[in-house]
Amino acid sequence: MAGEQSTENLSGHEARFLAAYDEYNDALFRHACMRISDREKAIDLVHDTYTKVWSYVRKGYEIEQFRPFLYKVLNNLIIDTYRKKKESSLDALLDIEGVDEGSFDELSESSAEALAATIDGRKAFELMDEIPDVYKEVLIMRFVDGLGPKEMSELTEEKENVISVRIHRGLKLLRQKIEAQDEFADEKRKATARKKAADKNN
Repeated sequence: MAGEQSTENLSGHEARFLAAYDEYNDALFRHACMRISDREKAIDLVHDTYTKVWSYVRKGYEIEQFRPFLYKVLNNLIIDTYRKKKESSLDALLDIEGVDEGSFDELSESSAEALAATIDGRKAFELMDEIPDVYKEVLIMRFVDGLGPKEMSELTEEKENVISVRIHRGLKLLRQKIEAQDEFADEKRKATARKKAADKNN
């Protein structure tokens, strides 16, 4: 992805860096904001991402593809943020979860897309913070950033099968939470209607 180059090509690399900033800045901010649910911290993380990558470019290294490189740096910073807060780290979550190779349905991209089609997108985003970060991360990459399992595998250095399993299980968790939320709202409406009917009769 990246290699050391002579300084004579530095100006060209700087131009590509500036173009990457213009092209990916907003997408990286959306990604960070959804991952950590803190707008100000998201701004800081994206700024730190570009600072680190800029320093890398200034040292004379060439980055072949800026998009995956930027996402990888940002994701590492997000994970560091979680660890500094003493929240569950990615490694700890994986230990608890006990990720396996998954079933055929969990590994199928078409199966994940079919499952996603049954989920209310607006409600899903509202409930995203209620699922473990190990699932939240891949769902944001897949459905917000538009990355495929192969690209996500390269960014996270996880097996493509593991990524597919997490996407499928994350979608299942979201659907369960949406269904529970809808059921609660329905019961609440019925209770309100019963109360109104009782008050009217009295």
